[in-house]
Amino acid sequence: MLAHGVSTGALFMLAGILYERRHTYEISEFGGLATPMPVYASFFLFVVLASVGLPLLNGFVGEFLVLSGAFQARAVYGVVGATGVIWSACYLLWMYQRVFFGKVKHEVNQSLPDLGVRERVALWPAAVAALVMGVAPLLWLNAIDPAVQTVLAPIAQLASKVVGQ
Repeated sequence: MLAHGVSTGALFMLAGILYERRHTYEISEFGGLATPMPVYASFFLFVVLASVGLPLLNGFVGEFLVLSGAFQARAVYGVVGATGVIWSACYLLWMYQRVFFGKVKHEVNQSLPDLGVRERVALWPAAVAALVMGVAPLLWLNAIDPAVQTVLAPIAQLASKVVGQ
């Protein structure tokens, strides 16, 4: 949940920056933005890769834990979950390709300003958090483990009673 909050928060910030410049969210209104906005495109790619679960970034840890738990519970749950992960990755990468690669489709996009200092300062903490959470996930996992164990204890007791019957 923490990783999702960081990645999604950064994606909303990035979408808001683009909306502020063009006043639209329509993917078809863009294309080739990596040319006039290379720093923006780099931040966006980093956050997209974190969101799709690239190893060493924050999304990977959560997806790995959820999918391994789903597969342990029932293989079909794991398959359904993995399918959702694959579809979301496909969509995000397709969106990134359409918005940032190719030729600039609309002349107004040619003159879009890249990220300013204020915007970079606002985005760096999310990018650093995505990296740190992916490289050192135990900082967060150890902190939440007592709460997780408290929640799981009654479930484990119930499961042992059901198995014992």
